[in-house]
Amino acid sequence: MNRLSRLLHITDTHLFARPEGELRGVVTHDTLAAVLRAARAQSLWPPTAVLATGDLSEDESALAYAAFAEMLGPLGVPVHCLPGNHDDPALMQGPLTRAAFTLCATPEFDDWSVIMLSSRIPGSPGGRLGTEELARLTTALEAASQRHVLVCVHHQPRPMGSRWLDRHMLADAQAFGDIIAAHPQVRSVLWGHVHQAYEQVHDGVLWMSTPSTCDQFLPGSDTFATDSRPPAWRWLTLLPDGRIETQLCWLRGA
Repeated sequence: MNRLSRLLHITDTHLFARPEGELRGVVTHDTLAAVLRAARAQSLWPPTAVLATGDLSEDESALAYAAFAEMLGPLGVPVHCLPGNHDDPALMQGPLTRAAFTLCATPEFDDWSVIMLSSRIPGSPGGRLGTEELARLTTALEAASQRHVLVCVHHQPRPMGSRWLDRHMLADAQAFGDIIAAHPQVRSVLWGHVHQAYEQVHDGVLWMSTPSTCDQFLPGSDTFATDSRPPAWRWLTLLPDGRIETQLCWLRGA
């Protein structure tokens, strides 16, 4: 009998080696802890798994990834990660490939497969999947031809309508989109990076971003600007018929 799979999406945690480290005046360790407390208090808890879509660290330090693992490990559910432009995949390999953690994996949930991709370009704020990751995506989709698929990446594959931010989107978004369009089992594409919400259906595919667990960017801004909106997270419920129910949550009192 099929059951629902419920996923908790968090992204852009921007942790530092020091727990008191601040990003634009925000103590990112504290906001992630507050998001996890708030999510655990919801009726949707516990999730089947957590998806963490990059920029888990701000300073690319081993201690930041150790802190992330220490905060997420006690949740008692699998945590599937991918790197962002602020991450160091080599340092992620230790704490985020042990026990309940995976890095750039393809976990399966009942009738669903989730494909976690790396779009990181070393030393660049922008992203690119490149030949190898696009080939891995195609291979994974062919293997999941009889399943529903959610594809996760860090950089936005669709423009957000913000001139400065869209300079740092997925450079090979067209090639990525062509692969998605050629595989009708793809039900949704999910990303981080943009520190703001996006949720639109294009050609039957639900495209989504989730705001950061720390601070947010001002939507529609031509130049860099932060928003006053609080930390956030997203719930995804994967249904056996290929539909996704989603709920975006904002941290109250932040």
